[in-house]
Amino acid sequence: MNAPIFRQPIMTSSWFHKLDPAKFQRIGVSRGVPRNTAAGFRKYPKLNPGGWFNSVTPDRYLKLYNAEILAPLNPTKVVEELREMAGDKIPVLLCWEPATPGDQWCHRGIVSAWLYDRLGLDVYEYGHEKEGFGWSHPKLHPTLRKASMLEPNS
Repeated sequence: MNAPIFRQPIMTSSWFHKLDPAKFQRIGVSRGVPRNTAAGFRKYPKLNPGGWFNSVTPDRYLKLYNAEILAPLNPTKVVEELREMAGDKIPVLLCWEPATPGDQWCHRGIVSAWLYDRLGLDVYEYGHEKEGFGWSHPKLHPTLRKASMLEPNS
C-alpha cells in the first residue's frame, strides 16, 4: 500500500455540488448524467449500479452491488484507472443523491466502504469529511453503517 496511488485522495460527491475544476476531476459513477451538466466530467461505468438500483432494500442493494458490480473488479486497478482519468487532479466520484448527510443514501458510500476494506483507503464525501469514510461514510444507508463486506462466501 505504499504505492503513490494510495497516498492521493479520492472523494465522493453529488453531480449538483460545485467543485473547483482546477483541483477536482468530476467522474460519474451513476447510470446517467443530469441534463445541462457542464463539460469536463469523465464517466467510470464500472461502478454504476445495476438496473435494480431503485427497486430493492438497502440490504439487497448491498448484496447485489457487491456480487454484480464490485466482486468482478480489482480494487487496485480501479484506483489506478480513476487516478489516470483524473491526471493531476483529485478524482471525485459523482452520483445523483444530494451531498448532505441525512438525505438519500447512495452507492458511492458502498464504494467508499469497499475501497476501505480492500485497500485501506479513506474515501470521504466532499465537504463532509468529518462525517466519516468507509463503513461510516455519510451516504451509506443507516442500516449498512459499520457492517462489512468481508464475510465468508461474499
